[in-house]
Amino acid sequence: MKLREALEVIQAQPAAGAPFHVTLACGFTPLHLATLLHAHIQRSRPHNRVKINTGLYDDLVGTISTAAPSVQGVIVQMEWPDLDPRLGLRQLGGWSPTAIPDIIASARRKLDILQEALKSAAATGPVILSPPLLELLPMFHTAPRQLSADAARLEADLADFLARIAAAGITVLHPDPLPHPPRFDVRAYLQSGFPYHVDFADAVARQLAALLLPPAPLKGVITDLDDTLWKGIVGEVGAANVTWDLASHSQIHGVYQTLLQSLADAGVLVGVASKNSLGEVEEVLRRPDLLVSERSLFPLEVSWGPKSEAVARILRVWNIAADSVVFVDDSPMELAEVSSAFPSIKTLAFPTGDTEACWRTIGELRELFGKPLLTEEDRIRVDSVRGAAVLDGATASAGGQSDRFLEQSGALLTIDRVELDDARAWELVNKTNQFNLNGRRVTQVEWREMLARPSAFALVVSYQDKYGPLGKIAVLAGETSGDILRLHTWVMSCRAFSRRIEFECLRYLFDEFAVREINLDFETTPKNGPLRVFLERVTDCPGTITLASLNHLCPPLFHSVIGNATHERS
Repeated sequence: MKLREALEVIQAQPAAGAPFHVTLACGFTPLHLATLLHAHIQRSRPHNRVKINTGLYDDLVGTISTAAPSVQGVIVQMEWPDLDPRLGLRQLGGWSPTAIPDIIASARRKLDILQEALKSAAATGPVILSPPLLELLPMFHTAPRQLSADAARLEADLADFLARIAAAGITVLHPDPLPHPPRFDVRAYLQSGFPYHVDFADAVARQLAALLLPPAPLKGVITDLDDTLWKGIVGEVGAANVTWDLASHSQIHGVYQTLLQSLADAGVLVGVASKNSLGEVEEVLRRPDLLVSERSLFPLEVSWGPKSEAVARILRVWNIAADSVVFVDDSPMELAEVSSAFPSIKTLAFPTGDTEACWRTIGELRELFGKPLLTEEDRIRVDSVRGAAVLDGATASAGGQSDRFLEQSGALLTIDRVELDDARAWELVNKTNQFNLNGRRVTQVEWREMLARPSAFALVVSYQDKYGPLGKIAVLAGETSGDILRLHTWVMSCRAFSRRIEFECLRYLFDEFAVREINLDFETTPKNGPLRVFLERVTDCPGTITLASLNHLCPPLFHSVIGNATHERS
């Protein structure tokens, strides 16, 4: 983005938009970084009126410490002079070898002070930290080609600080993906105090904005097998002769398997769509040298029909939309066929024989599925989807007579108050699409402010049955006034469909809050059809549900319910 374009984006922001304030803390003059960051955030929040607050020059810690608790995030751009002015060009403190030990000691003290300021700011909202992006000055006695022990100590102290900050839950920018030359604008820095070339500042601003407002990670990857998960066509060479190792010049397929297993362990669904014989495929999947567990691949759609039909069956089992999924195949024709049937699906080529292109695909997959933290629900996701498939299959085999199976499933709902640090509850609100009351997304600060209101409530629902736990699968939030409850947030994971949990949640609200009526802030979105269908079933007016209408239309419920972890009813 050029500066002129950034200014046009800023000038076009809605005058009546809700405020979205962000603090940018940096020791140098923010200039173009503030402008470009403003524009990138504004593009991500087009309905808001974005404002970037900056602090005083050369006071990084002070700006962090005085950031208002109501801002939607604090973005911190460090540079080496923030740790000691002698590490910059605008103060001439001397580069004598005798001064270096004192500079290192000063930098360590400043890192400790900075750590406390960052932790304090993170207690009230998201904090994004960028480490120094410019090289250390040529102030050491060694030639630039030789690593100085003193420079190594400074960098090691910084690395230890970043590890501690990241472990404390603060988001840290990884500098490697940023473009390298040219970064440092010496002339601008000496004249105005701004250290970056404009193009580099734009790259930094774009990445910082993406860390503050990250896109939702995708949910599933559907992979081909022949010449994708392994090299070779199993129907031609046999299960023992497909490869994924160095000796066979097919190591990149082993790397791909390793990535898929890592994604599965992080809660990503991994399915298979292959034109093959199931028996031969299962023989390969039983090989002990396979790097992705057979159990992590679910479901296996192995047949000779069109790949798009296999993808459709997988999506039905997963119960997620195509725009949450990536399809990977070595064949351009198969990619085109699936893309034609599912225009919203993300398709990636894995062209066997082009190792560099395959490596780029692996990197793009990591980008599409990256998430800032892992939850217990991520660990059990594949098993919970298998359990749902078993339940759905049992119900279908009984001709839709689901009462008996639900009664025998041993379903247990646990309904608790949402805690401020419950990352899973906030994640559900911001990533759930199909069973979503209105599609509204909230920032961490907005979520915390809502939880703090005296009349507000927020509940998180966990589920398990004899087929296994689903973890936290629903969030309900709103306010009460007398005998009326207003529900402004209601989301439920698609993994929990067909278990009548939505009925039980409404019944719990009526019982827990002793209200006669629930008003819902319902809005139609392109994706919340399942919730709309449910509301049409329980009431003629999508915006209101009465206890009488619920009692009249509610099917039999068989859950045991533990409410607020203090009492139980069945």
